[in-house]
Amino acid sequence: MDFQLIDIKTVKKNPNNPRIIKDDKFLKLVNSIKEFPKMLEIRPIVVNADMIVLGGNMRLKACIEAGLKQVPIIKADDLTEDEQRQFIIKDNVSGGEWDWEMLANEWDVEQLDAWGLDVPDFEVETDYSEKNKEIDVDDYEDTMTLVLKFSEDDYHLVKDKLLHLATTPEQAIFKLLGLTETENE
Repeated sequence: MDFQLIDIKTVKKNPNNPRIIKDDKFLKLVNSIKEFPKMLEIRPIVVNADMIVLGGNMRLKACIEAGLKQVPIIKADDLTEDEQRQFIIKDNVSGGEWDWEMLANEWDVEQLDAWGLDVPDFEVETDYSEKNKEIDVDDYEDTMTLVLKFSEDDYHLVKDKLLHLATTPEQAIFKLLGLTETENE
């Protein structure tokens, strides 16, 4: 399908689109469109016969914010009402997962962030000299705290995944390590 370049005012936002982008992620999308407008031609906004957005509602909003006068669209005017509803959801469902190791080793993290990818804040320790010293465990209390830093979205994702493994995050960690809680008491 070829796209058409049309007046942005003729395209209507879909009031029933359940997908949103907030705050800094939206600003990243606006900047992405300003910096790489050709992306819109490669991935145009999809509209129905009434010019209501089926795919690209947030891109349309970002295009308006970026000050564009025209946007590329593809008309999907042969879809039934059910197919349109299905398209809205399926177009926004992300499939697969990121290979974070590859991204960390082969991509520039600042660029990825600027392009709108939510890169987890993995702090990397490079100086392990202090970490490898012997420690006297008698100097510690009965329990220790493990602190991990995540974005809010990643935190909820990790928490949900851990709770699917066990009833508490601690039990899930023990399970992942192949230990039982009694082995660590």
